[in-house]
This record gives sequence, structure tokens and C-alpha cells, in this order.
Amino acid sequence: MKFTPELLAQMNLLMQFDLSSAATGIKVHNDASEETRQAIAALYNKKLCTLPDGGYLTDEGIEVAEHADKILRILSASV
Repeated sequence: MKFTPELLAQMNLLMQFDLSSAATGIKVHNDASEETRQAIAALYNKKLCTLPDGGYLTDEGIEVAEHADKILRILSASV
């Protein structure tokens, strides 16, 4: 299985959440790109965030976002 554009959009959106504070959420506005609106809807349907337009990460959402952050840091590191 490979990362599809849809999965990458979801991962990029997860990276928008501030992992240093569970009290910080995001809101995806109606004028956001279709890709972003679909990504936040998918995260909500997977119960990774609290509202269909963003809100806060759920406990599982925090865990997934932490993993995504780790993957990004490792792959972005210079060799």
C-alpha cells in the first residue's frame, strides 16, 4: 500500500494541529480547498478529530498525529 494523495492530505492536515497543546484546535473554513475539506471530513469520520470542520484531536488523533510528526522528522533529516 502506498500513500495516496488523499492520505497525504489527511497527514498534512494532522500536522496543522499543535501537538504541544491539546487545548489548541483548528477550523477548516468553507472556502478551503476541496482537498482540505475532504481531508478534515475523513479525519472526523475516522474519529481522529472532534468536529466535521476540525475542532480538537481525539486521544487517538493525538497518537496518530504524533506518529505522523515522527515520520516527517525522520524522513526530513539529512543523512
